[in-house]
Amino acid sequence: MKPTSSLKSLFGGLVLLAAPAALADSAANIALFDSKMTAARTSTSPSGSTVTRPEMVGALDAFAWDSWVDATERAHLSTKVGNATFLTGLTNDAKKYLNDFYELNDAADYGAPLSMDAVSGTPAQLYGASGPLASASRIQEGSIPYGEGVANQVTLTETYGWAFGSHYDYGYFFAPITEAELRTRLQQRTYSGTPTAAEVNGAVAYITQVSGTGQRLYISSWRSMGRGGPGESAGFVVAAVSNDRRFVRMVEVLTWAE
Repeated sequence: MKPTSSLKSLFGGLVLLAAPAALADSAANIALFDSKMTAARTSTSPSGSTVTRPEMVGALDAFAWDSWVDATERAHLSTKVGNATFLTGLTNDAKKYLNDFYELNDAADYGAPLSMDAVSGTPAQLYGASGPLASASRIQEGSIPYGEGVANQVTLTETYGWAFGSHYDYGYFFAPITEAELRTRLQQRTYSGTPTAAEVNGAVAYITQVSGTGQRLYISSWRSMGRGGPGESAGFVVAAVSNDRRFVRMVEVLTWAE
């Protein structure tokens, strides 16, 4: 099912209102990004003058938590992704994170019409193993019609909220991850206990089946009031996006609840 435009607008508004510093000053975010990059290049940084993926993640976090990346911030990043001088000293995985972040955060004002539905089969069936990870998982997938946009930050953020029907206490933001990072996250304890190796292997295979050679994998943490009942809960959601950026599979994992 797909929400009405009014519902999508309402949810988008709630996300922005819930964010800790909605619509913060773009100039301040840009300055923070530049200062973090300068610090990462100093000889006294943990990696010396080389900029690693964790340092790039930390720098780009300057744009991540007040609202979606806006046109001014996007324009600043556009001067970096193809700039040979800026890219000098960046490790390959740092460059990849920069490119992945830039692609995902395209400063779109509206999300594409991504229709999501629950998948056929239980998580245990889809992972090929039962256990705490499967018990804590919910899975949906869907696609965007040809010519009607791609799965960007706004699309994923808006769609996740209405598709999974949770009430979020704060705005969340999808960030690129590698397959190795995905595996590490899935190995951690869930609400139902510590996942088995078979579950993790199956879940990684099932999720990356969608992302394919493009390796478009994204993750976001969430905290909610009323996920399936009273009380608070928290967890994370992984979005795997196809090479053409039209098909999306989301796997939500519950890690804590009261």
